Amino acid sequence: MVKGYIAAAVTVMIWGLTFVFTKTLLVSFTPVEILISRFIIGMTALFVAAPRRLKTKGWQEEKYLLLAALTGIFLYYFLENVSLLWTSASNAGVIVSTAPFFTALISDEKKTRNFFIGFAVAIIGIVMISFSSLEFSAEGLIGDGLALLAAFVWAFYAVASKKIAQFGYSPLLTVRRTFIYGILFMIIPLILWNRAGEDRVIFSSGNITGLLFLGLMASALCFVLWNVAVKNIGPMRTSIFIYLVPVITVAASALFLSEKVTALSVLGTVFTLSGLFISNRK
Repeated sequence: MVKGYIAAAVTVMIWGLTFVFTKTLLVSFTPVEILISRFIIGMTALFVAAPRRLKTKGWQEEKYLLLAALTGIFLYYFLENVSLLWTSASNAGVIVSTAPFFTALISDEKKTRNFFIGFAVAIIGIVMISFSSLEFSAEGLIGDGLALLAAFVWAFYAVASKKIAQFGYSPLLTVRRTFIYGILFMIIPLILWNRAGEDRVIFSSGNITGLLFLGLMASALCFVLWNVAVKNIGPMRTSIFIYLVPVITVAASALFLSEKVTALSVLGTVFTLSGLFISNRK
């Protein structure tokens, strides 16, 4: 149990920073270019770490790996990256943290009273953080809507990853397989959405650092840790840790992107952390 909680905490700490890195990279890259670059880097790292081949029992297991790739690798991050074109990093971080709500709806795990109380408290905090920095514009609403859709999609990945964990395979091998499938899903959007011919800086030190962080830390390492967490504490409790993402994102956005931090956002952070604590109490 303890190993699962540690894995989930480290994962969301890193994921909280991905919004800042992605927002910065969008100056030079399209959302799908960032997406495919980070997962190619992540896949390569996992091949180096575990070069052996994953042998499954066929379609009965591969279909869950495909579902995880479609939802958690492609759709979730594609929607999240596109949302950052129109909304702030802190807003996106707050909104996608509603994923535990959708995970609870589709999960077959028992929902305790403390879970719903904690969720309600955390939602209040999320609303506070959101309204503290929300820009009321059509573009902002589109970005926020896409971030919310990403949270909904993540719930299916959370449930699929629990099923995959039950197969008993190495998390490195199963995550790598989902990366491969996810990259295949990205090919058509990559062809359709490109900035060919534009004068842009690609191979700068900042861009390389950002892509390596997203590929090695946020993808390769974190997806393995996430699967470890799901295997040890289940998808619902693991997804609760996503409440921490907006806290980290708001702080990092203020520090690195100069996004505004208000008293309301600080109060919202306190409520979000309180909700996390209450939800995990027995």
